[in-house]
Amino acid sequence: MYAIKVELKLNNKERTLMRKHSGYARFVYNYGLALTQGLYASGVKASIAKQINEVKKVFTGYTKKQPENQWMNKLSSRVYQQAFMDLGQAYQRWFKGLSRKPVFKSRKSGDSFTVYDGNGKVLTTSGKEIKIPTLGTFRLKETLLCRYVTQTFTISRQANKWYVCFAVDADRIPPTYHPEEAVGIDLGVKCFATLSDGSQIEAPLPYKQAKTKLGKEQWRNRNKQFGNGRQGIKQSNRAKRFFDSLAKKHARMVNQRQDFLHKTTTEISRKFYRIRIEDLNVSGMAHSRKLSAAISDLGFYEFRRQLTYKSEFFRTKVEVVDRWYPSSKKCSICGNRHDNLKLYDRIYQCQNKSCLAHTITMDRDLNAAYNLLNAPMDFVRQAQPEITLVDKK
Repeated sequence: MYAIKVELKLNNKERTLMRKHSGYARFVYNYGLALTQGLYASGVKASIAKQINEVKKVFTGYTKKQPENQWMNKLSSRVYQQAFMDLGQAYQRWFKGLSRKPVFKSRKSGDSFTVYDGNGKVLTTSGKEIKIPTLGTFRLKETLLCRYVTQTFTISRQANKWYVCFAVDADRIPPTYHPEEAVGIDLGVKCFATLSDGSQIEAPLPYKQAKTKLGKEQWRNRNKQFGNGRQGIKQSNRAKRFFDSLAKKHARMVNQRQDFLHKTTTEISRKFYRIRIEDLNVSGMAHSRKLSAAISDLGFYEFRRQLTYKSEFFRTKVEVVDRWYPSSKKCSICGNRHDNLKLYDRIYQCQNKSCLAHTITMDRDLNAAYNLLNAPMDFVRQAQPEITLVDKK
């Protein structure tokens, strides 16, 4: 099973409709969360599924019929039903240790909601239109090349763009073979990835490139009335346009980074069968005063995550080398360890005078990639799809 996400081509009326439904879903989710927290505080011992079921009955039989809530009757009923289902799933994930405790949603969390067809799976047609159950037919920016069978549709907003995502109950056909057997990959700040076959991958730095422009725009708009909800100060119209412009720029940076990482990981997964990477402490490296911005801009963790989950599609074997293995300090030819190697030393020269690498200098990252490829099995483990909160304890 995999998901397809395409951008919707909406007019102003349709954008308003989407915002209403996303606010409706947010309202119902917070409504159910508040009542379940109240039931827990009052000492109710029923399961969370029974509690949400009773809360849903109260919402349908009483809350929706109140005069101030008549606006709910003009929106899709599938939205509030799915919101209660999402709340139940959030509690279940919390109980299993896969996520944190559910919290109230706000407008800052973003706009998204899910609808489904109650009659079962539906067939989407190919072309530039898509029919979403209980909402209608909408235009698409891209063309659907074929027809898909699905039941659930999730609509979300990023900056000023709306997207529809639906799951397809099908499996990708894996490649019959990989041109290369194995590769070791060393990640770095100066060069994003150095492969043991000698190739290097340079990464774009979208945040670094846009940092100056973002700073200038924020400085120009420093005196705008941004608003304060506690003091009752409303946000000015120009401030709203400024935040919309800022959101577009940040969304563009995210899209550039994701596009590079997806293309890079797909190319590596198609070419190599066994992929070895180092277990980097990304959260610890991000606390460095000098490297935090560069590491966050490169996306080391996302690179590893994409390689791991794409291993199921491309039938690859992703292995993680222990972070304490001296891949950078160890000579890939004789195995001698160079303990005096500094971070700014970009050339590796073996200290063993009888080694060939003593007279021939080698790129430091390439030497580390060789060591990762040939690391002993005692330092190697299979990459896991996800690091949960239980694993971090």
